[in-house]
Amino acid sequence: MPKPRTVALVAGAVLLTRSALRRRIRVSPLWPLPALEEPTSGRPRSRALRLLVTSHETVADGVVRLRLEGRDLPRWEPGAHLDLVLPSGLVRQYSLCGDPEDTSSYTVATRLVEDGRGGSREVHEQVTEGMELEVRGPRNRFPLVGAASYVFVAGGIGITPLLPMLRALPEGADWRLLYAGRERASMPFLEEVVKLGGDRVTVVEGRPDLDALEVPEGAAVYCCGPEGLMAAVAERFPDVRLERFAPGAPAGGDFGFELELRRSGRTLTVPADSTVLDAVRKELPDTAYSCAQGFCGTCQQRVLEGEVDHRDELLTDAERGDSMLICVSRSRSDRLVLDM
Repeated sequence: MPKPRTVALVAGAVLLTRSALRRRIRVSPLWPLPALEEPTSGRPRSRALRLLVTSHETVADGVVRLRLEGRDLPRWEPGAHLDLVLPSGLVRQYSLCGDPEDTSSYTVATRLVEDGRGGSREVHEQVTEGMELEVRGPRNRFPLVGAASYVFVAGGIGITPLLPMLRALPEGADWRLLYAGRERASMPFLEEVVKLGGDRVTVVEGRPDLDALEVPEGAAVYCCGPEGLMAAVAERFPDVRLERFAPGAPAGGDFGFELELRRSGRTLTVPADSTVLDAVRKELPDTAYSCAQGFCGTCQQRVLEGEVDHRDELLTDAERGDSMLICVSRSRSDRLVLDM
């Protein structure tokens, strides 16, 4: 039998250890990982929420709107988006297009992409009312800034991040919107947008004429839509603020490099026309990934050696110091070593 003095000493040590752990965890909830400093790019990962799908409604040809309900939901500002974890495990990003003041629900909309990678089809055909979905966020890398005037360019479903901005502009603000789509029936929230802006809204069926778009000096220009539209707007207005959920066109100059998977003891070559993820999965087929576009973080891996060419839209500066998203990011050096 342990002596009473020994039992008391052990119990006291346990209480002191628990107290110290609680204090340490309050300082850094992710302990034993270090607390992240405030990033200048990227944002810290948000905790996951389980929300109830209370509405699955068609709002235009090929477009559905989801209402996801919960309690005391994190607030957001115009331009923010959510990560939706779909029933299959795929992670997709959708702009919030509801009311930022509503802390009981989030609203998103998505267009069915017939030749896409499956996420939009899953939302349209498998997500149903009464189902619970995991969401992460909100995050905002497309905020509404203060400006003397505003010019918005939307292409189809690209109206979703811009709609809350239009609602949030103060009365009397100088703004105009160019809203383009294949045809009016395929343009979500068209009626609301026209009612909101009146003659400040120009609706175009087909390809818009950007030469006719007047942008006052000092205006903030925002654009969201198909990649071709955003590229054209960016070429004409270099200071445009863009929101995209797919990687932009590669800048060129990619080269092949040697990749060592340290824990696996394998060395392979990543060709100039291949992603790190594709090369790794040929050796390690079970490597986790989801969006393959640098947004969800599923494929994040620790970097042991080499200089990374970061091309993601997620990691903080602190995280980029020793990790990368292998679906989009590459190497700036001839050799890269991962802890895989």
